[in-house]
Amino acid sequence: MFEIKNVSMIYDMNSDDKMYALNGFDLTLPDSGLVGIIGPSGSGKSTLMYVMSTLKTPTEGSIVYNGQELTELSNKQREHVRRNEFGFVFQKHYLIPYMTAVDNVVVAATSEKNEAETEAEKYLKALGLKEREFGKRPSKLSGGQCQRVAIARAMINNPKVVFADEPTASLDHENAFNVMKILKKYSEKRLVIVVTHDRSILSDVDMLVEMWDGKLSSMEISR
Repeated sequence: MFEIKNVSMIYDMNSDDKMYALNGFDLTLPDSGLVGIIGPSGSGKSTLMYVMSTLKTPTEGSIVYNGQELTELSNKQREHVRRNEFGFVFQKHYLIPYMTAVDNVVVAATSEKNEAETEAEKYLKALGLKEREFGKRPSKLSGGQCQRVAIARAMINNPKVVFADEPTASLDHENAFNVMKILKKYSEKRLVIVVTHDRSILSDVDMLVEMWDGKLSSMEISR
């Protein structure tokens, strides 16, 4: 699904001390499965996610997704890919405070409102929320519940790829492992990429990618 070839992301291009967030990075990812990307702060793991998801454009290199060269797409084309084929989960849930749990999921949907609401409720229920919680605003939900709403929002359009950047960093261990179970289940038919510095949540990944100083330092495939 993804072919990343010789990708670099350079900051301070006009400076004598150029900073490489990515430095000649190469990686090929499958169509489905749970992929963990791990490394210390500053290793380039979040930057890699941003360039793969078209949120940033690399300085050099090629990123091919399903036969499309992402670096050559227009801004409008990239937005279309993000909205229709990608889903995003971040460390902070970024829920809209005045909206209910259901409305926070529906706001990302590309389908009609009635259909989207039905799908939103289905996902929320599958993620462990009770019907009585569907109408609650984020301030009335726990941190774990809010993160589950954010995951439902990421999945509402049945994206082919879910990018999750430190999705469990603000959760306790129980909720963190529950979130990873949900992402693992979704990855049976889709690609889920989890960026983290916490190795303990990656015990069930299909592929583990380790990064150091913007480069691939090791890779393990378990299936």
